Amino acid sequence: MVKNFFCYYNKKMIQNFLNEFTELKNEEKARHLSRFFKTGKGDYGEGDVFLGLTVPQTRAIAKKFYKEMPLDEIQELLKSSFHEIRLGALLMCVLKYQRGIDKKKIYELYINNTNYINNWDLVDLTAPYIAGDFVYNYGSEDDLRRLAQSSHLWSERISVVSSLYFIKQNSFDYIFDISEYFLGHSHDLMHKACGWMLREAGKRNQTALEKFLDKNAPYMPRTMLRYAIEKFDEKKRKKYLAIKKIQSRSPV
Repeated sequence: MVKNFFCYYNKKMIQNFLNEFTELKNEEKARHLSRFFKTGKGDYGEGDVFLGLTVPQTRAIAKKFYKEMPLDEIQELLKSSFHEIRLGALLMCVLKYQRGIDKKKIYELYINNTNYINNWDLVDLTAPYIAGDFVYNYGSEDDLRRLAQSSHLWSERISVVSSLYFIKQNSFDYIFDISEYFLGHSHDLMHKACGWMLREAGKRNQTALEKFLDKNAPYMPRTMLRYAIEKFDEKKRKKYLAIKKIQSRSPV
């Protein structure tokens, strides 16, 4: 299967890029990753296929090729059925973007190919550094809000995790707004993403996070709440968990 996919391409640079993956593939590791990333029928990663490379190995390949790999060929790589190849393509985008190479084109490629950014690690390792950076510095939050309203799990997660860039600039309004929007979301991966970003906001401004929690804690999914308050002292953690507990027992 790997060989057939690799032979599909006749462009030398793409072929060289793909050959790096064949040399490092590890079937035992691939089986472990397939279980870890929930690729079974009905799971969030259904149908994803792994070669068995580690993230550092994939980063090293991306670093080797990103300067010379054209964006149109990166887009072809994004269509790969292999998880690590898609990650490698995305990491090349991050490297190019961080070095000021075609930022707008990279952002547009990213935002227009979310169907291929289809597992949580692919989102988390890239969204803040491309979508978050571009929207904060050059674009409009409306782009992220459209992703939030897409009913596509991974686009929704991008809309949340991109806020990490905002948070690092001490800008918190967006993550509070988008977390409130997702309070009723059904998927645990979104609860974790929102809770993670809220926790990061709280590290920088706990007062602002507490204001958000005072309003929303009773209605937050438990996972989201637990992630958000993870860095609080025990007394405050118990306070917000108690609010959630009382609300969960209230009559409908």
